[in-house]
Amino acid sequence: MLLNKTRLVGFTNRSRKSNMESHTTSDVVILSGNSHPELADLIADRLGVRKGGCSVYHKTNRETMVEIADSIRGKNIYIVQTGTKDVNNNIMELLIMAYACKTSSARSIVGVIPYLPYSKQCKMRKRGCIVTKLLAKMMCKSGLTHIITMDLHQKEIQGFFDCPVDNLRASPFLLQYIQESIPDYRNSVIVARNPGSAKKATSYAERLRLAIAVIHGEQKEAESDEVDGRYSPPCIPSVDRSRTMDVSVGVPVHPAKEKPPINVVGDVGGRIAIMVDDMIDDVQSFVAAAEVLKECGAYKIYVLATHGLLSSDAPRLIEDSPIDEVVVTNTVPHELQKMQCNKIKTIDISVLLSEAIRRIHNKESMSYLFKNVTLED
Repeated sequence: MLLNKTRLVGFTNRSRKSNMESHTTSDVVILSGNSHPELADLIADRLGVRKGGCSVYHKTNRETMVEIADSIRGKNIYIVQTGTKDVNNNIMELLIMAYACKTSSARSIVGVIPYLPYSKQCKMRKRGCIVTKLLAKMMCKSGLTHIITMDLHQKEIQGFFDCPVDNLRASPFLLQYIQESIPDYRNSVIVARNPGSAKKATSYAERLRLAIAVIHGEQKEAESDEVDGRYSPPCIPSVDRSRTMDVSVGVPVHPAKEKPPINVVGDVGGRIAIMVDDMIDDVQSFVAAAEVLKECGAYKIYVLATHGLLSSDAPRLIEDSPIDEVVVTNTVPHELQKMQCNKIKTIDISVLLSEAIRRIHNKESMSYLFKNVTLED
């Protein structure tokens, strides 16, 4: 009789555990906008959950409509939406989807945004504004309680949000690609496209035990050289005898920069040049750097980046350039560009995003995903 009772208790515990697991699994709902449904499918497959029913479409007057098919009351919602060329529609879709989940009594709403739009507009320019701050406020107001993103253009963008932000890194995937897919990578040199990306290049070089080179001087004006602040006439000082030295009249004019001709600081002769950056959008600067590297003796040139926006006629420019291969992750869809250029390769990072979702849902530590990660990555 005692044995039967023990068996009954064991069965009850097992059934309770299975009910708990099924209940936990049913709490996760993956929703997707129109920006990158393929990535959302990959994440859902890796998590072993079915993607939630959600219709996002535009009316004849171009207004965005969102219809959630299933009940999400008390559920944990994960909205997968990234930034593409149709960036403004992507943002509106995300905001409306988040607000629809909020008003439908969802327990938590996590935005999975592999590439955060407007992330390059995170500094004050003349009479402009910091657009990334505005976007962060809009996302938090819409109902998002957590953000999962990848390789922000500036790490300080996390401070713009009033909710937790997990800024994942794609560098382990890119480093693995270098070690496994680039023949004779030991004869490589990591190249910084400009002095601003020298820290990232140094981080890669230290992990691979390779040398670095820096390209100094550019053909087009760099983002860091744009005029900062707002122009206003300086006040004319009153005539006053004091011990303070007077320098001419008013505020002295800041001397303008004169960029030297583009050149390479470091030895790339007879070696494989690997340029690393966080995103590839306008490829003209990469092509100009590749031409200089080729003139300096590099016999193969690779470009590695996390976000492959590849705007405008980037595929044609890459195809006609000395660049041998462009390696990007699938944070941004670029299947059309790959059809136009055979040099573009893709690394799947859905396993990282799905693991982040799993750990957040199970209330596990995220520190494993940031192991050995530095600020320069």
